[in-house]
Amino acid sequence: MKKILSLIVSLVFCTVLFAGCAKTPASNSDGSKGSETSKKTLKVALLIPGNLGDKSFFDAANNGIKLIKSELGAETKVVEMGTDQTKWEPTLQDISEGDWDIIISGNSASELLNTIADKYPDKKYINFDNATDKASKNVYAMSYKTNEVSFLAGALAGLVTKSDMPLANKDNVIGFLGGMDIPGINDFLVAYIQGAQNVNPYVKVITSYAGSFTDPAKGKEISNAQYSSKADISFNVAGGTGLGLIDSATENNKYAIGVDSDQAMIYKATDANKASHIVSSAVKNIDKAVLDAVKRYQAGTLKYGVNDSLGLKENAVGLAKNEYYNALPQNIKDKLDELTTKVSSGEIKVKSGFTMSAGEIEAFRNSVKP
Repeated sequence: MKKILSLIVSLVFCTVLFAGCAKTPASNSDGSKGSETSKKTLKVALLIPGNLGDKSFFDAANNGIKLIKSELGAETKVVEMGTDQTKWEPTLQDISEGDWDIIISGNSASELLNTIADKYPDKKYINFDNATDKASKNVYAMSYKTNEVSFLAGALAGLVTKSDMPLANKDNVIGFLGGMDIPGINDFLVAYIQGAQNVNPYVKVITSYAGSFTDPAKGKEISNAQYSSKADISFNVAGGTGLGLIDSATENNKYAIGVDSDQAMIYKATDANKASHIVSSAVKNIDKAVLDAVKRYQAGTLKYGVNDSLGLKENAVGLAKNEYYNALPQNIKDKLDELTTKVSSGEIKVKSGFTMSAGEIEAFRNSVKP
């Protein structure tokens, strides 16, 4: 009987001991304790210096957050900071005092993001579109070679206006709608003109600035004037204001080129007629760039204090190649493929509004005025 009791006690002791061992986390290669199931959930916050719904730039950044949530299982938060810039600093500061692993913002809040990052050196930040040439030591910044894709947009417009496409007229005139007369927009403009001239040396360009990125009614009014002045295609580089250009193109039965996101496909589900007037969009692959940066953060390979300038070569920008683009005449698509290769390789040097003086930009703009 004593032997049986002794055996039972021994079995119980071993069972308890084994169970305890099973609960002990294995050591990682760095000596720390943990397992896949005990890993802390990644927390990522996006602060929009404006509002969602622009069907363009900010919506593209928001889509990047959706990818981070679905692909990486992260906990995410999106804050629309609105257009009142006095509210941006307290909002960024409040988020920085939370337990977010990565805080993403930028564009018109780029300077402020660097200022806040300096105050919170233990936090990590990503600038999804750097509007400066700086990045604080705990900020990874991205900027896009918008002049490269705008060159292609200009070439597209220049080819369309001299084509026999159904909505093209006999006049060799194209349009450009910018949100404001600032270097970032003029970076698009000078490359757009250069691209159009590359394929159509005698093209004329109507350039207009709305003075706002959030006024679709103003964008429509200006675009109506452009189309009435013989333009048969115009390029929207005006954020929410540019949605008015797309409205105008539809009502005037003309062509439009979208910006930042694939605007034709965004519209397709709700207004196929409007989508059909957008021959392509000059796209920044912001969503993919943001996802890639966060993946590098997880892998420990993300570099801070740098500003990566991303272009056609990195597939960070390009023309949207959707069903409407695919319906373009083959000779237009072939020419755009040729130009894409030449810009990517550096054979074609594209002008930039960041390296030209205000006087040079104005003279260049006036040289193609109708």
